[in-house]
Amino acid sequence: MAKRDYYEVLAVERTASQQEIKSAYRKLAQKYHPDRNPGDQEAEEKFKEGAEAYAVLSDQDKRARYDRFGHQGMGGAGGFGGIDPTIFADFSDILGDFFGLGGGGRGRGGSGLTRGADLRYDLTLTFEEAAFGVETTLRVPRLETCEKCKGMGSEGGAAPAVCSACAGRGQVRFTQGFFTVARTCPQCRGEGRVISDPCKECGGEGRVEKERSLSVKIPAGVDTGARLRLVGEGEHGRRGGPAGDLYVVVQARPHLRFRRDGSTVFSKFTISFPQAVLGTTVEVDTIHGKSSLDVPPGTSHGRDFRLRHQGIERLDGGGKGDHVVTVEIEVPNSRSLSEEEVQLLRRMAEIRGETVREERGVFDRVKKNLFG
Repeated sequence: MAKRDYYEVLAVERTASQQEIKSAYRKLAQKYHPDRNPGDQEAEEKFKEGAEAYAVLSDQDKRARYDRFGHQGMGGAGGFGGIDPTIFADFSDILGDFFGLGGGGRGRGGSGLTRGADLRYDLTLTFEEAAFGVETTLRVPRLETCEKCKGMGSEGGAAPAVCSACAGRGQVRFTQGFFTVARTCPQCRGEGRVISDPCKECGGEGRVEKERSLSVKIPAGVDTGARLRLVGEGEHGRRGGPAGDLYVVVQARPHLRFRRDGSTVFSKFTISFPQAVLGTTVEVDTIHGKSSLDVPPGTSHGRDFRLRHQGIERLDGGGKGDHVVTVEIEVPNSRSLSEEEVQLLRRMAEIRGETVREERGVFDRVKKNLFG
């Protein structure tokens, strides 16, 4: 299975700061740590995947190499086994939530308020939609705050009570040898609050799944792999916590006649041999319509012509790119030529002192086939 993008694994932007990367890994490690998910193979793999991503993105040199070359820039080393274990040495607050070490053992506690999850939406566009931009409607399923209980999770919207087992800390501690070990409170599942009378609409979760329609304006010039971040359009947070973000990932379909590289569009146009020799002016198709192209005398097969500002709008506001037309010369099949055209070609070859194959008449061809 192909590796996922490290930024996608940690759900951060490519421009994320080191603190944002560290914070994102901390959340992922808390969620998928094996101690919190005993016997869950999928959670263990996600924990390893997150640790691998953090090992690269937390190191400035490795991150720069990854940004430039991707996974191939990591020397082909894959899997959790190749990660330097010292990556955990400088932030006990990440693992402290599980083991109570180094002063990091603080539970969620409080009201159980948490940020909603970020969501991804894969949007497929036509070549033209990606080039010129489009306004479209997305239908996004997500968890939203329960209207009946206002996100509190209890019937009537009453605030949850403080957990008696952990006194609202979200963790219970016990001594094991010389160490004090902290575990997630089994009664409140780390929230520090318990609901005695769960809301019948959401079952005490405080959120319900709904499908939301979002009108999104896709800017001109996007291409496959482009990501648009819609702040606050992800899942709603628990107990009134802030909403996550929605990331729209673009996939642009290929075009039958055009190809693009960034803001530059490429196409091909076929001319005849006389046109290539003597020169001509032709009308070629661009994404903006017809455009006149001057082909000078003596044009060779495969020559490129650049039509300025006939390409795709640049995302950085730098104007339109160019359209590059590759001219190809058509060599006609002799069977498609008239007798007059054949004789003209023979006359030209004769003038140039070139030898060409003699064309036999119909009677000569029959005689050769019958008598050799």
